[in-house]
Amino acid sequence: MDAKNITIIGLGLIGGSLGLSLKSRGLASHVIGVDTSDEHGRIALERGLVDEVKSLEDAVGSSEVVFLAIPVDRMVNMLPEVLDLVDRQIVIDLGSTKSQLMESVSGHPRRGRYVAAHPMWGTEYSGPQAAVEGAFENKAVILCNADQSDADASLWAKEMFRQIGMHIIEMDATDHDLHAAYVSHISHITSFALANTVLEKEREDNAIFEMASAGFESTVRLAKSNPSMWVPILRQNRENVLDVLNEHISQLRKFKSCLEKENWAYLEELITDANKIRRILK
Repeated sequence: MDAKNITIIGLGLIGGSLGLSLKSRGLASHVIGVDTSDEHGRIALERGLVDEVKSLEDAVGSSEVVFLAIPVDRMVNMLPEVLDLVDRQIVIDLGSTKSQLMESVSGHPRRGRYVAAHPMWGTEYSGPQAAVEGAFENKAVILCNADQSDADASLWAKEMFRQIGMHIIEMDATDHDLHAAYVSHISHITSFALANTVLEKEREDNAIFEMASAGFESTVRLAKSNPSMWVPILRQNRENVLDVLNEHISQLRKFKSCLEKENWAYLEELITDANKIRRILK
């Protein structure tokens, strides 16, 4: 697989980590960064995430592959603009929602140059300072509506993701957004809500810090995630998230009812049912 001149638009956690992976695996001969934040550009250069920073137009014109790693609300507007600038370049997005993105370029004359991808990795941290070497190893990447991409673009994307250690799952964009709501987006809402619950009820910061167990810390870890990323995701995937949230609330009510009615047998049954997740998550 030949190394390419590659542009990464958005030099945060995902874009920065991708830059490290592409460079360490020899998949990029030159990495160009694009970011609206001069500070992000400076840090990305200092950390070696990219080799130079350029304007959008200059970067796309200098590259063979373009990645978009920006919040999904900005992505909907920027993806058509990027496709307007390309000739034969490959354009790959790394966003967490897909249906609105697909709609935004459905009639674009260069739609075939675009590959829709969602690497299933992230942390609660943001910015180029949070970029991680080897972040994508042994993780899944979802490719959506791959049949709508040109064969060479889809093939290059698949091989690139394999080279950085990912395994590929192909899925329809609508199905992706539904499943993402259940396995990713609800986890963040739960974490945000639990953090707010504890902060509302427990007024002593020291008590939270000193008594918080590893279980609590892991559960609320996602509550540190950046709202500028998560509000657009939840907004774009609103219907699916509402569906899973209603089911989650229903499950919480069952636990609440058990405690109110002192129904310990049903409480044990609920917990035993939950244990079945071990079949999937070892």
